[in-house]
This record gives sequence, structure tokens and C-alpha cells, in this order.
Amino acid sequence: MMQARSEPLPEGEFIVSPCIRICCLDDGDMCLGCFRTLDEIKNWREADNLAREHILQHCEQRRKAHDNRFPGTNSQSL
Repeated sequence: MMQARSEPLPEGEFIVSPCIRICCLDDGDMCLGCFRTLDEIKNWREADNLAREHILQHCEQRRKAHDNRFPGTNSQSL
């Protein structure tokens, strides 16, 4: 997953999508590839960098929770 930035991006540049092209939604409408919710995926294009940073932070929390819930799997290697 993408890490938080230490410096701001140049004006007009946006944080790229965390999509890894393994799109599979679970029962809670969370993608098991990038760990964004369906709403976060739909709203990504309109989100500014601050909103995208928040989404990425939530994705990282979900990824860690997923990995802890399913020992022996490692979603970071996808």
C-alpha cells in the first residue's frame, strides 16, 4: 500500500489510485485488492489530495485488519 507523503505534491498533481487491478468486492463492498470501499472507489476521481490521503489511511487500516484476520495471507504481496 501507499505510504503517507512527507512533502506535498507539486501544484496540479494528484495522488494516484491504489488500484492493483484485482477488483473483488466482499460482502461489505470493500475491494480485496486495494481495500477501498465502493464509495471510495466511486469518489476517487473527484477527491482532492487531502481526501485521498484519508482514504489511503483507511485502506491501510483495513488491509492490516484483513491480514490479522486471515493469518498466513499477505495482501501486500498481491
